[in-house]
Amino acid sequence: QCIIMLSWSRMHMFTALSTLHPECEYIFQLERDEQHCLEYIAEHTNKSNNGCVSMWDAVVCWPNAVTGETVYRACPDVFSLFKNTTGLVARNCTSGGWSKPFPPYHIACRVEDDLLELSYFATLKIIYTIGYSVSLVVLAVAVLILMLFRKLHCARNYIHIQLFITYILKAVSVFIKDATLFSSDDTNHCTLSTFACKASVIFCHYCVMANFFWLLVEALYLNSLLLSSLYHMHCCMWGFSLLGWGVPFIFISLWIGSRMYFEDTECWDINEKSQFWWIIKGPIVVSIAVNFMLFMNIIRILIQKLNPRLIQFNNSSQYRRLTKSTLLLIPLFGTHYMFFNFLPDYFGVSLRFCIELCLGSFQGLLVAILYCFLNQEVQKEMHMQWLRWHERSYGVVSPVAKCSQMDTPF
Repeated sequence: QCIIMLSWSRMHMFTALSTLHPECEYIFQLERDEQHCLEYIAEHTNKSNNGCVSMWDAVVCWPNAVTGETVYRACPDVFSLFKNTTGLVARNCTSGGWSKPFPPYHIACRVEDDLLELSYFATLKIIYTIGYSVSLVVLAVAVLILMLFRKLHCARNYIHIQLFITYILKAVSVFIKDATLFSSDDTNHCTLSTFACKASVIFCHYCVMANFFWLLVEALYLNSLLLSSLYHMHCCMWGFSLLGWGVPFIFISLWIGSRMYFEDTECWDINEKSQFWWIIKGPIVVSIAVNFMLFMNIIRILIQKLNPRLIQFNNSSQYRRLTKSTLLLIPLFGTHYMFFNFLPDYFGVSLRFCIELCLGSFQGLLVAILYCFLNQEVQKEMHMQWLRWHERSYGVVSPVAKCSQMDTPF
């Protein structure tokens, strides 16, 4: 997800034939064309001309022309980095100077789709910013609830808290990344190579990787619940913590060392042609595959345990509640990741961005609602706290509140 967010403005990254990143090649080519144009202007600036003087319009270099002359220029070669463009753009030299180009560049050179995509990705940025902001607030409230109420302190909620924290950190890392890399439209991402820039990329990758591994821990814990091995789970908390926080740290450290000594280029945010990118992507792909297999195993176990002949009276409702919660959470634990992570990076870029950025930004919100706010134990504890506050404040417990029952699917 992080690499997609880091490169959302580089939507044509997979179509260029250059060894450079397409956006960087685009920028460098424009800079070279501008330099050549300025040299041409300097050479012809002293020549008398009663018409229009040569100029650079940020795309094409226009030569000197006499009044009344129409100058035609071919579409610049820089557009061919993204698609094959053939066309002519013209300007009239009038007594008042150069006219506007006709037809406009986006029509003559057939780049209107690119302009639409720029608007599309700008809209995506707004959506995922809103999604991460809302998720961050809701997740922070959920963490406070699970930490403040002592009766909610248990191994299961400990794991939930860690998962919530990874979603919070992922949202924070996106905001830091945007503030560092995309704070200004004048920022040249191709030459930007500061400590703050690299640190924001590293932090983003670590948060995303930790999130995937805590999703894996959730799957492992659900399997253990269904296998009735709860008595051994308290001894595994340290192992879960090391898996969720330690394993990503190890791989991120290896990736940092590899980039630092072998590929210290730009801001470390361009990885599609880097062999070292698999140091991060490989463990994530493996965790997604294992996670998916664990959830398939959960379904298998639930089908067996919910067999009417095998269900005992005292634990039937427990398994039914667990079944409802598990089935609701399965879509949040990597089903769509299974589809995208085993396909080429250039496959379905627009759809991939929409799912990863828009829907992914609200994933933390959905997890907080399902794991915390719709959890029966959390609702009962908050209900009891409200009753105690009402009794301390008014000295009488409301009969309606005292007799109310909270029925949830969890």
